Amino acid sequence: MAVRVLVVDDSAFFRQRISEILSQNPNITVVGTARDGLDAIEKNNELKPDVITMDVEMPKLNGVDAVRQIMRERPTQVLMVSSLTHEGAQITLQAMEAGAVDYLTKDMRAWMDKSQSLNEDLTGRIIALGKSKHFVKSSLVNRFSATASGKKSTTSSHVFRLQEEAKAPAATRAIRQSAKPVQPTRCRIVVIGSSTGGPAALQTILTQLPANFPHPILLVQHMPNTFTSVFAERLNQQCAIEVKHAESGDKLKPGRALLAPGGQQMILDGTQSVQVLKGDERLTYRPSVDVTFASVAKNFSAQALGIVLTGMGADGRDGAKLLKSAGATIWTQSEGSCTIYGMPQAVVKAGAGDSVVDLKDFAAFMCANRA
Repeated sequence: MAVRVLVVDDSAFFRQRISEILSQNPNITVVGTARDGLDAIEKNNELKPDVITMDVEMPKLNGVDAVRQIMRERPTQVLMVSSLTHEGAQITLQAMEAGAVDYLTKDMRAWMDKSQSLNEDLTGRIIALGKSKHFVKSSLVNRFSATASGKKSTTSSHVFRLQEEAKAPAATRAIRQSAKPVQPTRCRIVVIGSSTGGPAALQTILTQLPANFPHPILLVQHMPNTFTSVFAERLNQQCAIEVKHAESGDKLKPGRALLAPGGQQMILDGTQSVQVLKGDERLTYRPSVDVTFASVAKNFSAQALGIVLTGMGADGRDGAKLLKSAGATIWTQSEGSCTIYGMPQAVVKAGAGDSVVDLKDFAAFMCANRA
């Protein structure tokens, strides 16, 4: 059955362009368009789409407030279409806290040029969201937001060497799905990879960690640089732990999470600090979970906990295999709590996972490991 889509944008050009791209795919049906938030709410109730593409800035009612009301009246998968500006990133993250599950950047040149990669990205996201049955409820996300504490080189060839090492075969063991996950024997670092649905998932986990969390954390979320910098700021305001947009030379510290900058790669410089490298165009993901995982495997071996959260594709699979072969422990997010069960599923199918964990349980199990 084709995915039913409602296109919402106050720009006639973008309504037409998005509808044109989606209508070319036989697995997608555009059931209607709306020109503002109020119109979107009415047509969501009337047309009952599977997915909504939502503009951010619109007259009468903006995208953030529209998402909040949609989640109250008829929860639907919402893909935000946002500008690459700092302000656009802030508003988009607010929309994702309200219940939107993904976003696509509004780069006018790419849309005008009828980029094939843009077409494939948009349709791929729409189909994946249309198949997903998991919704991020605003009440859940806002509950964690309310816990805010009020606190405020290496060359690209080295990156490729790490990625090639990550493709080495890993020992295959049956994954455990018991109430308590496999814990690292002696954990010294936690590294987390995520993509679609990741911002809300990371917020859920990180806002539950205490300020005295005993391990450093590395975060790799697929986002452009403007978004990762704003996302790090928001998490830092909401969390008891420190969350920082990573820079070369940043030290690993207990209770500190370093977020990989968008468009670049984050690797370890030994066991004390990180390096941020220019993102090589030949790598699909910048930042890449595989690259950071491989670096952690090289420097921490069995003393690492790798976590793969919701996301499209298979980034993290090869890095998880390398971590596993080095003796590290790998947890994957459960299918039922994922927005998109792509990345975790790839790890499980590769035999690189140790335990499947529900989103709500990650923080408690991470805190249980004090070794």
